[in-house]
Amino acid sequence: QVQMEESGGGLVQAGGSLRLSCATPGRVFGVMGWYRQAPGFQRELVATITIDRTPTYADSVKGRFTISRDNTKNTVYLQMNSLKPEDTAVYYCAGRRNIDASFLSRDYDFWGQGTQVTVSS
Repeated sequence: QVQMEESGGGLVQAGGSLRLSCATPGRVFGVMGWYRQAPGFQRELVATITIDRTPTYADSVKGRFTISRDNTKNTVYLQMNSLKPEDTAVYYCAGRRNIDASFLSRDYDFWGQGTQVTVSS
């Protein structure tokens, strides 16, 4: 069983910031991703990052969110700035063994439990 330890969610006002972390003790994935799911909506891609730290972002978060990873700590981060109420969702960390980037949730092998992010207006 692969552990994926998410943290950093919470309640913030619109315009504020949060930083999510996802630690995967003892395991380095080829690609790490953050997805989110709001009530009544499908899970959607937020950002991904390859092992060589190449990031990809959903259009809705470009310029506001930054994904990064520290391979020495087996941890991926999502810095979220200028948060909007529509960013409210459960955010999931995902790991893909393959080193090729993918935007498809079905290509990810392991998932965290999710952390709630709520942005008030």
